Amino acid sequence: MKKLTLAIICLVTVPSLYAACSDAPAPGVNWSGCDKSGQNYSALDLHGAILTRANLQGTDFSRAKLNDVDFGSANISQAKFNDAYLKGARLVSANAEQADFTGAILDMASFSRAKLLKANFTRARLVDVKFYEAKAESAVFNAAILNGSNFQRANFYRASFVKAEGERADFSRASFEEASLRDSKLLRCEFSKANLTNADFTGANLSKSSLREAGIDGAIFDKAILSDTGWVDFSRCPANAVGQCR
Repeated sequence: MKKLTLAIICLVTVPSLYAACSDAPAPGVNWSGCDKSGQNYSALDLHGAILTRANLQGTDFSRAKLNDVDFGSANISQAKFNDAYLKGARLVSANAEQADFTGAILDMASFSRAKLLKANFTRARLVDVKFYEAKAESAVFNAAILNGSNFQRANFYRASFVKAEGERADFSRASFEEASLRDSKLLRCEFSKANLTNADFTGANLSKSSLREAGIDGAIFDKAILSDTGWVDFSRCPANAVGQCR
C-alpha cells in the first residue's frame, strides 16, 4: 500500500517530461512534435521552449522572445521571425525554407544542416552563428551582420549578401556560385577553397580576407577593395589593390 501511495504521489507531483500540445504558450513549453502551424505567437515570451520536430509552417513569431529555443528538425518554412530574439536558438536540420528573419537577433544560434531556400535574413544580426553545411540557395542576407559566424561547406547558390558586413567570418569550402556580394564589407574573412564561380563582388571590401585555392572562374571584382587579401595562388594583394590583385 505504501509503495502504491508513493507511486501515485510521484505521478501527481513530478512534472511531465513529454510534450503536451494543448499547453499554453509560455517560457520553456514543450511542444515537441506538435502541430502549431499557422498560429500567431507574435511578441510572446517562449524562451527555452522545446519545439523539436514540431510543425510550425507559416507560424508568426514576429518580435517574440525565443532565446535558447530548440527548433531542431522542426518545420518552420514560411514562418515569420521578424525582429524576434533568437540568441542561442538551435535550428539544426530545421526546414526553414522561405522563413523570414528580417531584423532578428540570432547571436550564437545554430542553423547547421538547415534548409534555408529563399530564407530572408535582411538586416539580421548573426554574430557567432553556425551555418555549417546549411542549404541556403537564393537566401537573402542583405545588410546582415555576420561577425565571427561559421558558414563552412554551406550552399549559397544565387544567394544575396548585398551590403552585408562581417569580420572574421568563415566561408571556407562554401559555395557562392552566382551569388551577389555587391558592396559587402567582409574583413579578415576566410574564403579558402570556396566555390566563387560567377559570384559578384562589385564594390565589396575584402581587406585581409583569404581566397586561397578558391574557384573564381567568372567572378566579378570590379571596384572591390583587395587590400592585403590572400589570393587564390597564395600570393598577397598589395595594400592599394582595387579590382585586381596587383
